[in-house]
Amino acid sequence: MEKIRKNGPLISVHHPKLAMVSMLLGAFVGMFSETSLNIALPTLVQALQVNTGTIQWLVTGYMLVIGIVLPLSSLINRWFTTRQVIIFALSDFIIGAAISALGSSFAVVLVGRMIQGIGTGLILPLMFAVVMQIFPPQKIGAVMGMCALVIMFAPAVGSTLTGLILGKLSWNWIFWLFIPFLAIALLFAITSLENVGNITRPHVDGLSIVESAIGCSGLVIGASLSSRFGWLSVPVITALATGVVVLAFYTHRQLHLAEPILNLRIFKHRAFAIGTGLVMLDFGIILSSMYLLPMYIQNGLLLLVAMAGMIMLPGGVANAITSTVAGRLYDNVGAKRPALVGVVLALVGVLMLLTTSTRTTVTFVIAAHVILMIGCPLFMAPSQTSALNALPGISSNDGSTILNTMQQIVGAVATAVATSLLELGRRGTAGTAAARFTTGAHYGFCFTLILAIIAFVFVINDSGTRKSKIILAINYKIN
Repeated sequence: MEKIRKNGPLISVHHPKLAMVSMLLGAFVGMFSETSLNIALPTLVQALQVNTGTIQWLVTGYMLVIGIVLPLSSLINRWFTTRQVIIFALSDFIIGAAISALGSSFAVVLVGRMIQGIGTGLILPLMFAVVMQIFPPQKIGAVMGMCALVIMFAPAVGSTLTGLILGKLSWNWIFWLFIPFLAIALLFAITSLENVGNITRPHVDGLSIVESAIGCSGLVIGASLSSRFGWLSVPVITALATGVVVLAFYTHRQLHLAEPILNLRIFKHRAFAIGTGLVMLDFGIILSSMYLLPMYIQNGLLLLVAMAGMIMLPGGVANAITSTVAGRLYDNVGAKRPALVGVVLALVGVLMLLTTSTRTTVTFVIAAHVILMIGCPLFMAPSQTSALNALPGISSNDGSTILNTMQQIVGAVATAVATSLLELGRRGTAGTAAARFTTGAHYGFCFTLILAIIAFVFVINDSGTRKSKIILAINYKIN
């Protein structure tokens, strides 16, 4: 491998597309795993004999581990080769999936889920960092669009595939489904993946690692406990306060260390800061709505789980098509215009979901979901590409790590907030069980709407994204 200047990639590999296959498949399974259980939660409550607040830990526990591992990924990538990290991550995921599939109790399934989280936490940031280094500037938008397709399409089709599985097989097969894809990814990693990056083995600051783990855990645990104890309860306030305070110390330490675990100084790049904010908002919109919608279909419209999965399918297809197009739009017109159209469509989709009832037609629900799934990737891919393009090539690892770490924290918090609002709406409403659940879903969708409105304000007020292509060219010439 060799460094290339000007309009070529920073690092030359023999087959860039084949090099990406293992990471793309691994990321797809990781994101599929993150959201595929949403539609299965009512089934798992009965099968594992736990309540709704407890079963939520199969989602948030997975995100918790990812949130702990992700901040360390930049450091790990400086200590171990690309091949070592990806092969370990895929093998780890296979073991975790097998444990969950074989589990007969909540504790065993949760342990398997948390082991899977380690694999996802290693793969996601490395995938984006590798893209920034092995592809030339003029192709990065299209490739990042493909990566966004993986990130966005997996949650969109997860409900459909899970619904079909539960319609014919037991819940254990959800986890068995992961293993063939992971095995194929492992094969590509062994045969086609080349090492990218430099092994420098920097000093490991143990205190930073402890602070990162405690801070991220505090936020995720506090948000997760809110649906059970309430946001103003002592356990929730204690966990959230601990997370915020420890992360403040962590931030201060990273800004003053000569060799930080995570280079937070890159937030001085305005385009990176704005792009990161938009990606976080987009991820919160996706995960909160994808958590609420399948349960509303089952418990509000009283449709079978297999039918709920089929209702989610058109949105998944729309998501896949849009994600592919969004990356190419960035290459041609920049980030702002696709982001603006996308956030407006997301607003429309959420507003439509807020008008649903126990008698809403399936056609209307599908239309709302499709509009939402067109809007979200339209401002996800350009925003993420714009954020990473604002950084010099050497900082892309840290940028990717920060983006993915914050996504998992935001995802866990958004899911927890949606859960607590769902329960609040259900408890405070009279009527049938379906009517109460629908009202609870509306409470949750109000939170999704707030995120979409904030994203709209971000896009309207931002002018920095127009300059991202100029920044990209300058960065590559410098490096």
